[in-house]
Order: sequence, then structure tokens, then C-alpha cells
Amino acid sequence: MQDHIALGVKQGIEEVATVSEKIPAKEVQETEEQHIRYRQLYEAADKIYTRKVSGFFQKLRRYTGLPLIAGFLLMPWLVIDGRPAMLFDLPTRQFHILWMTFWPQDGMLLAWLLIIAAFTLFTVTVLVGRVWCGFTCPQTVWTLMYIWAEHFCEGDRNKRIKLDKQGWNTEKVIRKGGKHLIWVGIAFITGLTFIGYFTPIRELIMGFVPQIGADGFVTFDVHPAAAFWTLFFTFMTYLNAGWMREQVCKYMCPYARFQSVMYDTDTLAVHYDAGRGETRGPRKPKEDYKANGKGDCIDCSWCVQVCPVDIDIREGLQYECINCGLCVDACNQVMDKMNYPRGLIRFTSEDQLETGHTHFVRPRLFGYSLAVLVMISAFIYAIGNRQPLSIDVVRDRGTKMYRISGDKVQNVYTVNINNMDRNAHIYRIDVVGEGDYKVRGYRPMQLEEGERFTLPLRIVVPRDQLPESKNEISIRVTAKDDESMTAEQKTIFIGPKK
Repeated sequence: MQDHIALGVKQGIEEVATVSEKIPAKEVQETEEQHIRYRQLYEAADKIYTRKVSGFFQKLRRYTGLPLIAGFLLMPWLVIDGRPAMLFDLPTRQFHILWMTFWPQDGMLLAWLLIIAAFTLFTVTVLVGRVWCGFTCPQTVWTLMYIWAEHFCEGDRNKRIKLDKQGWNTEKVIRKGGKHLIWVGIAFITGLTFIGYFTPIRELIMGFVPQIGADGFVTFDVHPAAAFWTLFFTFMTYLNAGWMREQVCKYMCPYARFQSVMYDTDTLAVHYDAGRGETRGPRKPKEDYKANGKGDCIDCSWCVQVCPVDIDIREGLQYECINCGLCVDACNQVMDKMNYPRGLIRFTSEDQLETGHTHFVRPRLFGYSLAVLVMISAFIYAIGNRQPLSIDVVRDRGTKMYRISGDKVQNVYTVNINNMDRNAHIYRIDVVGEGDYKVRGYRPMQLEEGERFTLPLRIVVPRDQLPESKNEISIRVTAKDDESMTAEQKTIFIGPKK
């Protein structure tokens, strides 16, 4: 046995030696560029100076971004039924959204809403790629506002490069200072508005208004927690949109990593038509460039200069691309100047570039769309049939599980009633079960909006109507002014054994 093992080990060593002779190991030297890239990790090697461009997609971004900004800023100021239209009141655990009030018990609805949002995003990605990132993502929208401040204070791309290279003087201090002042202002308004979704924004703003006390010192009547979180989100907005920018899209956003799983050859995305553009290179205005073996791309690099994430779309589809379409607008401007047809860079699919056809109806897109429609329908049904009333029943687990008084058996319960409606209601309590169950020590009560009420409840039933020692009953709470507003919970009624 030992000889066989030794022989096997010897043969294994000889095979490894043979393989090592056939496939020699090669030492790979790390280049300086790779060393810099690995050392910097999230940091870009050079500052990105985006070129200002106009066109269809730039206007489309404005028309999609401005309504989102307006909605974000104005929603906390909108009042419905005497309260903010959207207020997440954490101390009272009430979430007011338009005409409805939600409670922690409605957490399942929030989970379903997030699932619907995720599947909707998947559906859109399969159809038109990463357009959410390019047109409606808050990181992109706020970054565009910060880039606008750069253009306003420091000028276009070439002026900003020149300004950064020159030494510090009065002009540079004014331009840089004005830019950062606008950045901080936008960040503070953003932080203030965001916290305005958790505390009434009018009170929050008045708290930041300085007041001079009797001792002559300046004070602020704002809650420390509200002040901290407002300043925290102010700083994070200033950091993300002003300094990190494309680093968030490239390295921090998880969507950039798994989006490729949802892409297929028929997904519409920004593509460079290499068959038409290659071989790229400069040329004279009236040169017969095709006779010289050149394509429509003049290698002006405008598509790179306008890219907010600093990629070259001509190198192919890349995960960093947010499908903003700015390179499409820039290339179309160059094509117009050269009197070439537009569309060298355009929204299209890989199949369209290769075969001239795009299949819009395909199994994956159909499956995602069907799932979204089903979930939206179920969500609307759940919201429409949601009862703003909850009940929690706990049976008394004392030493005596039941009491006998004459020919009747009694159990004691603790009932918690939560009126989650925006109106006050008078509620009555009924018992449903196989027997003549009666409620003792109770009378109909009125609960105000958002009020919770806890009461002990005694339920009695004739002893001869108990078929078993453990009997299932239901305690039901109903609003007297609205019979459809009801909630019930099952529990156990215990009696003596037969």
C-alpha cells in the first residue's frame, strides 16, 4: 500500500515538472500608470474641465431636472389639511404623504414601493440603458447646478484651465470665491429643504434666523439635532456635487456595477459608429477624406471634453457612461460645422449598428414590464383597501387564566386601538365566536386623530356554550360613523375542561 502511495506521489511530481516546463511562468512588471491608478484608487489623475455644449439632450436634461428640483424645493411648503403635504414625523412615528397618514405598521407598503421602483428601474435600463443616471439622478442634477456655477463665475473650459494655471490675484480670488459661495448656498438650501421633510420647514427656517438676546449675544432657536443634520447634509452636498462628482458615479454608485447584467444587444445606449467614423483624424475643410482612407470622425475630442465622467465613448460601451447624451450634442455640432450627416455618436443599440435592426419586443423587457404592472396594480389595490385602524389584543396571562362566576366564564384581555385616520371617530368593540360572548366594563369611546388607546377588556360567555377548553374568537373594532372602517384580531378564549 505504501509503495502505491509513493509511486503516485512520484508520478504527480513528474507531471507538475512536465507542465512547468511546457508553460513557463512569466513575471509581470507593474507599469507606472497602473501604479498611480492603484495608489489613487478613487481619485482622478487630472481635474475634469467640461466644455459647455447645447443641443437636444442638454435641453432635455434641463426639462427633466428643473421639475425635479422644483418639486423637491416646494413640496415641504405645500400644506394639505393644515399640515405639510409630506412630513416624516419620526417622534410620533407618523408619515404624512399628501392626503394619507402612514404608520410603522404600514412598513410593508414602503417595502413594496421600493421593490416597484427597483423593477421599474430595471425595465427602463433594459429599454434605454442608464438614462436615470444621465437625466434624473440627484447626483447628476446637483452636479449640473455646480457646473453651471463654474461656468458663470470662471467661464468656459479654456478660461477655467487658464485660471487654475495662473497665480493667485484679485480676479482669481473673486471668481473662485464667488463660485464656492454659490456652491455653499445651493448646499445649504438643499440641506435645509431635506430636513424640512422631517420637521416643519417654516419652524426650521425661523430657527436659523439669528436673534439677539437680552444679554446682547446672538442666539438661534433651532433644535440641536435639526441644526446638526442640516449642516451635515449641507457639507455632504457641497462635497459630492462640488468635489467628488464623477467619483460617486464611478466608484460609489452600485447601479454602475450591476447595470451591465440588464443590458442586451438591443438596449438603447450612447454608441459611437466606428464603421462610419474610422479611421479618425484631422483634415482640411474641402479635403476628399474618404479617398485618403479617413472616416467622419475628425478626432476633435469634443465628445471627451463634454463628458462629465471623463470617458472616451469612441472606445466602446463603458460602465462609467451615464447616457447623458452630451457627447451626442457635441458631435452633432461638429458634424454640422463639417457639413457631415449627424449621428456619428447617437442613441442606438449594438444590433442596430451591426444589422440595422433593433428588437423592441423581447422576452426580458416583456417580463420586467409585466412584473411592474402586476406589482403596481397590487400596490394600488392595497392602498385603496387600506384601513387606517389597527388593533392589538393580548390575553391576560396571570395565574388564573379564566374566572368562573355562577354559570359564566370570564377572560381578561388588553386591547390597544390605534386610530390612524386624519379624523376623530367613536369606536365600538364586538366579539365574534361560537357562543353568546359579551363585553363587560366597556363603553364606546372617541379617539382623536392619531390617538392610541389601551383598555382592559372582560369577555364573558355562558359555560355551557364552550365546546372546548380553548376556543377561537375574534375581537372586532368598528367606527360607529363608518361601518367600513373596521379591524379585528383573532385570539383564544380559555375555559374549564368538559
